[in-house]
Amino acid sequence: MAARDPYEVLGVSRSATEDEIRAAYRKLARTHHPDVSTEPDADKKFAEVQEAYEILSDAEKRAAYDRFGRAGGPGASSGPGGPAGGWGGQQVDPSQFEDIFEQMFGGGGRTAGPGGFGAGGPRATRQAPQQGGNVSHTVSITFQTAARGGTEHLELQDGSQVDLRIPAGIEDGAKLRIRGRGGMGAHGGGRGDVIVTVNVGRHPWLTRQGLDLSVEVPITIAEASLGTTVRVSLLKGSVDLRIPPGSSSGTRLRVRGQGLAPESGDPGDLYAVVAIAAPKDLSDADKARLEDLSARLPDPRTDHAGVESISSGADS
Repeated sequence: MAARDPYEVLGVSRSATEDEIRAAYRKLARTHHPDVSTEPDADKKFAEVQEAYEILSDAEKRAAYDRFGRAGGPGASSGPGGPAGGWGGQQVDPSQFEDIFEQMFGGGGRTAGPGGFGAGGPRATRQAPQQGGNVSHTVSITFQTAARGGTEHLELQDGSQVDLRIPAGIEDGAKLRIRGRGGMGAHGGGRGDVIVTVNVGRHPWLTRQGLDLSVEVPITIAEASLGTTVRVSLLKGSVDLRIPPGSSSGTRLRVRGQGLAPESGDPGDLYAVVAIAAPKDLSDADKARLEDLSARLPDPRTDHAGVESISSGADS
């Protein structure tokens, strides 16, 4: 049975725009996709829609098809003893028909005889199977899903749907492959794959580097001098963290095994980064006490090369 007119398959006019063709394809692909449709001939209809779209979505193939349709095709007669006339009853130059045929279908085999199509007929050639192309897709997931793993429900470009498993510990920008759900192959070739790029969202207070997590821990000047204990909330549960006396801003405290846990291998660590928060809007009495304390504390710049004391904050 001859292949149907691709315009008829997609249900669009010959003057349809690229957007109209694309919209018609997406609608029919959703309807006839074998994973969605219960029709017994869903595979055949989906392949027919795919083939029609491949012709009409490509400017060169569409132009060749339009030209072929107007000029005519083999098998029709225009009169006694005459060559094939075609669908429109027009005369066709055999060499022109072969050029059109090759442009549309990637080569169809020239005839061996001197008469070309009219003398020896087309030489049948078997096209090698061609694997379908890969298709790109993007999915955005939460920080929590990236840390603990999960499943994301995706709708692919052809209208089909699939559940994508997210492995625990996946990083931002990582790529996952869905096999056999990409572009359709040609001449019996298999479908390509879908390559999914994963975008991981941010966490309100945790940041990550590989499997390690870090969190900023603000403390007062007094807590930095005397030491303190703070509770840090994690992705699951919390940890009590002891800040030792004399801690400076930028001090990193390590808690082993409290980072991200991959599906295999050891988990990362948690790093608490100390940040001393200086008080603001002090009363005069508090300022006086701090100035008195500062005068009795050792100068931290004494042994620090390149920096020296000039005056206290009160005198500047």
